[in-house]
This record gives sequence, structure tokens and C-alpha cells, in this order.
Amino acid sequence: MSLTVEQVKQRNKDLIKEVLEVYPDKTAKRRAKHLGTFEEGKPDCGVKSNIKSIPGVMTIRGCAYAGSKGVVWGPIKDMIHISHGPVGCGQYSWASRRNYYIGTTGIDTFVTMQFTSDFQEKDIVFGGDKKLEKIIDEIEELFPLNHGITVQSECPIGLIGDDIEAVSKKKSKEYSGKTIVPVRCEGFRGVSQSLGHHIANDAVRDWVFDKAGDKHPEFQSTPYDVAIIGDYNIGGDAWSSRILLEEMGLRVIAQWSGDGTLAELENTPKAKLNVLHCYRSMNYISRHLEEKYGVPWVEYNFFGPTKIAESLRKIASFFDDKIKEGAERVIAKYQPLMDAVIAKYRPRLEGKKVMLFVGGLRPRHVIGAYEDLGMEIVGTGYEFGHNDDYQRTTHYVKDGTLIYDDVTGYEFEKFVEAIQPDLVGSGIKEKYVFQKMGVPFRQMHSWDYSGPYHGYDGFAIFARDMDMAINNPVWGMTKAPWKSAA
Repeated sequence: MSLTVEQVKQRNKDLIKEVLEVYPDKTAKRRAKHLGTFEEGKPDCGVKSNIKSIPGVMTIRGCAYAGSKGVVWGPIKDMIHISHGPVGCGQYSWASRRNYYIGTTGIDTFVTMQFTSDFQEKDIVFGGDKKLEKIIDEIEELFPLNHGITVQSECPIGLIGDDIEAVSKKKSKEYSGKTIVPVRCEGFRGVSQSLGHHIANDAVRDWVFDKAGDKHPEFQSTPYDVAIIGDYNIGGDAWSSRILLEEMGLRVIAQWSGDGTLAELENTPKAKLNVLHCYRSMNYISRHLEEKYGVPWVEYNFFGPTKIAESLRKIASFFDDKIKEGAERVIAKYQPLMDAVIAKYRPRLEGKKVMLFVGGLRPRHVIGAYEDLGMEIVGTGYEFGHNDDYQRTTHYVKDGTLIYDDVTGYEFEKFVEAIQPDLVGSGIKEKYVFQKMGVPFRQMHSWDYSGPYHGYDGFAIFARDMDMAINNPVWGMTKAPWKSAA
């Protein structure tokens, strides 16, 4: 028997109360601010966010270094990104996000290579500036086709006070003005990887835009130039988005930063519109481009046919009738494919309940794709969201949806046990917990080694993967705890 909205709200309220009872009073009071139920008509989801995690509660967040190196800078393919510090951070972030790119690895592209200064005890004591200089010299000798270098600082760099800015300026001058970017993204900064995004954006502003000048006089502008901002090409997402933009008549002059290049970053201020996918990681630079260079920006969502059509029309509204007609042509072209996908998979997925917990924009953006398949989101939350993310989420979730910010491992497990969803979509740290509980799971950070999920072609893959997860016969060989108890 399905519950009414009021019954769902009361269940969620009781569930949150039950979960909080295991904590000490002070911890329970703090965690209570991050858990709630969405109320229709409210301006946000009613939870606190972007606050320091409580030690000992098994947060799933990352650090500022992860936000800068792992997200913003790392996918830029023709630059070399040095993990400056002990080897562990670089090793952990090495090629982990499936940021697809075109090029020859080790020759003109370097995304899946790890470059680290491999700090030892003596470097902590005596400083690593000379070691950093030597590494840059070695890079220039071994990889002469690189177009630039970034220095992604790890925690010890900030603690001992290495002057990475001075080294970057010195080596940039030595190598004929080469772009060398110091990024102060030490992991201890801020409360999550979110500050790392912001720091990385500011580094682009200060060390790329402000120093680019007129480096590319050969660049010829057109009235239809756009830049894709905040798409990291996981599983080829940016490519599937680019196809649609170009089919409607636009010219994509930059991708940030999946399969992107330094030259594309430098040319972005010449765009006529920036189309922003991941608001959380790139809204800072989008605002700067609008304020300084007059380039407007618009958010878009290419998950599922409903949101794709809305976004194509919204993007087209910034241009003339040629582009508006192009958008309608693209929507019409792919409608038969979407009808076929929905006809095949919706009967197998209709009514299935989903709980999400992801970073970036996915806790809200993928909701429309699930709903296109007749599925229902019963709970969602962000690892490192801010209040403006939760404001935007109100446009996607339904009255009574359980909301959990920076949810702890214990809380998430108890929520899933009580609500009993048909699918959990979260990250690699949660994947095996829920699969061992007998709950179907999809890794929604990097598409569980599948993808792309963006665009019309991506929706067909998304639908297949959700069906494959939920209706896999393996689940008949194991039981979730609540089914075993029954």
C-alpha cells in the first residue's frame, strides 16, 4: 500500500529522530540541521550545508586538493598537473574519474599520467622549492609538447610555507613565458572539495585569463560561439552534449575541462554564451566571465529527454531564429529514439523507488531522467552542496522527499533499510555496502564504468544500465535485510 504525502513526511520525521538517537546530544543537535523533508513551496530544502563535518561520523566528502586537481584542472589534457607533496594524494587521484580525451598519452596529452614531487621527510624539514624547480626542468626535457604546468599543492605545502608562486614565476620566465599555474589547494582548506573548485577557478582567472593577452590572434569569432563549462567528459559526456549543440548550429570553442586544452581556456572570454553544466564547480568562473568580459551564462541539464528539450530551448533563446529552429529540429530528430527507449524500459522500471547521494549537480539533475522512465526519487542529498544547490533542488524534487546533506555512513544505511528503495545511486565508497545488503546500486559519480549518460544517446545507455541494475537475476540469489527478516 502506497503512503500519502503526509504519511511519508511523518515517516521521514520519525526516521530522522530514530537515527539521531544514537549520537551524543551535541552531535545529534548538529546533525539534525542536515536532515529533513522537502516541503512544497519552501525556497530551499530546509537543511544546513557547507559546514564542517563532524569527526568520527564517516563523512564521504573529499578535500580541496580533490576539488582542484581531481575535478577542475586534472582533465585539461595538454597541461601537466604536478601533485606537489607526498605520493599518496597523487596516486589516489590518478586517472580515477574517467575523463575521456583525444590525444596521444605522454606526447601531447597527460590526463592519465601521474606527476608527483613525492615528498619525503627531508623535504618537509628543508622545504621543497628546489625539488619543484627540478621537476619542472625534468618535465620540460621529457615532455616538450606540454602546453603548460599546474602545481597542485597538498597539505604539507601549506603547512611548511613553500613558495610555489615564486617558483612558478621563475620557471615561467625561464621557459619563455610558459603558463605555469600555482594552485593553493591544500587539502585542509575549507570543509570539502567545494573550496578546491573555487580555488581552481580563481587560479584560472589570475594565471590564465589575466596573462593570456592576445595569444591567439588567429582565432576567428562567430555569432554562435559557445563554451561548455563544468563538464568533465566522464564516459564521454561532454562529447554527447557537444553533438547536440553543434547540430543545432552553435560552435563549441571550449570544453571545461574534459577533453579541454589550455588554448580553449584562453579563448573562452570570446564566447557569446557559456553553457554551464556543473553549477557547483564552475559558477565562480562563469560569474567572472560575465562581470569582466560580458559573456552571459546559462545552466543546462542534458539528463533525459524532458530536461534535454527544456535546455536546448533555453540555450537557443539567447540566439536568433536560426538557432531556435535548429533546437526544434534536433529535438524532433531524436524523439523517435527516445520514444523507443521509453517504450522498452519504462514498463520494466515504472514505480521503482530511487535514493541518491552524490556530489556536484547529480542529486538534482538526474531526477528528470529517472522520472522519464517512470521512476520516483524518494531521497536525495549532496556530499558538498551549498544552500544555492538546495534552492535549485526544489525545482526537481516532490513534496515529502527525504533530504540529507553530507549524510554519514550510518545514517544512509539506516535510511535505506527503512525506506527500502529499489535502487541506490551514489559513489564508490557506498557501492559495496549496499550491494552486500542485497540492494541494486549504480555508481553515479563515474557511471559505474559505463556512459555517457548525457544527451539523447546517453539516455539510452542510462535506461539500459538502470534496468540492468534493478532487474538483474542475481538479486534473486540474495536478500536484503528487510526481506530476510520478513
